[in-house]
Amino acid sequence: MTEGNFVDYVKIHAESGNGGKGSAHLHREKYVAKGGPDGGDGGRGGHVIIRGNENLWTLVSFKFKKHFRAGHGEHGGKQRSTGADGEDIYVDVPLGTVIKSTDSQETLFEITEHGQEKMLVEGGMGGRGNWHFKTSTNQTPRYAQPGIPGQEIDVTLELKVLADVGLVGFPNAGKSTLLSVITSAKPKIADYEFTTLKPNLGIVQHRDFQSFVMADIPGIIEGAAEGKGLGHYFLRHIERNATLLFLIPADSKDISKEYDILIDELRRYNPELLDKEKLVVISKSDMLDKELMDEMREELDKEFDDVPYMFISSVAQQGITELKDRLWAMLNDNKVLEK
Repeated sequence: MTEGNFVDYVKIHAESGNGGKGSAHLHREKYVAKGGPDGGDGGRGGHVIIRGNENLWTLVSFKFKKHFRAGHGEHGGKQRSTGADGEDIYVDVPLGTVIKSTDSQETLFEITEHGQEKMLVEGGMGGRGNWHFKTSTNQTPRYAQPGIPGQEIDVTLELKVLADVGLVGFPNAGKSTLLSVITSAKPKIADYEFTTLKPNLGIVQHRDFQSFVMADIPGIIEGAAEGKGLGHYFLRHIERNATLLFLIPADSKDISKEYDILIDELRRYNPELLDKEKLVVISKSDMLDKELMDEMREELDKEFDDVPYMFISSVAQQGITELKDRLWAMLNDNKVLEK
C-alpha cells in the first residue's frame, strides 16, 4: 500500500429513502359496484447501513465517492398490495472506524468487528393504505397516508488503526527499520525526520505459526498533543494498540528525558493511554560495546524501575527474537521475563 493510499479521515453525506405513499384505491370489478377500500401500504425507504469489512485497511475508497443515497419505497397498490421496500445501501468500512456527527463531533458508534452492522440513517416508513381507515361510519375512505420522508446526515469517518503493538518514538528513531526487519512490511526508510507520514502495518510471525500486528506510527515531537508536527493525525492511532513499544536510539543525548517527553505527550492527549502495557526498546545498540552497555544498564535500572526495557539492533539483527518473545508474552497476559 502506498502512502498516498492511506486515508484515515473523510467526511461523507448519507440520505435514506422516502417511504412510499399508501394507496387510496377503491375495489372495482364486474358485478361488484362498490367493493370498498383496498389500497395497499407503501414500502419503507431504504436504510443506509455501515458495515465492518476486515479486508479493508484504509478509507481510500471514500476519496472518490462521498455521497450515499438509498432507494425510495414504492407506492401501495390495489388489492391491498404493499409497495416494495427501497434498496438498502451498505457502506463498508475498515475495522477500527469511528463514526462521528460532522456538525456536533459527537461519536455515534464504532465498528470493530467483521460483519458488524450499524444503522446510519433509517429509511422513512411507508404510508398506510385507505383500507386501514375504514370504519362503521366511514365505509369508503378516499384518503391514505403519505410516506414519511427519508433523513440525511453528514458524518465524519475516522480510522484508528487496529494493531496489537504500536511503535512510539521521535522522528528518525528507527521505527520503520524495525518494522521492516520484524515483519514483511516495506515502509519508506531514509536518514531524515518524518520519513513516515502515514501509519504502516506489519504482521509479526512468531513461533508455532502465531502472529500479531505491529503499527509504525509517524514520529512524535514535543507539543504533538497540541497539534504540532503531525499532531492528532497520528496520536489517535495509538488508542487502539494493546501494547506500546517506545523506541529510543542508543545515541540519544538523554534516553530517560526522551521517554518522559513521549509519555507526557500521550498523557496530554489521552491519560488512558498510560494504562496500556509499555516496553522501552533501545535501538541501534550495535554502536555500543559491552562496557558502555553495562554502564547504560546501571542508569536505566534506576530510571525504568517500573517499565521493562531491552537493547536491540535492527540492522545487526540483535535481540529481535527476544523482542518478539517479550511482546508475545505481554499481549497474551503471560508473565514477562525479568530484565
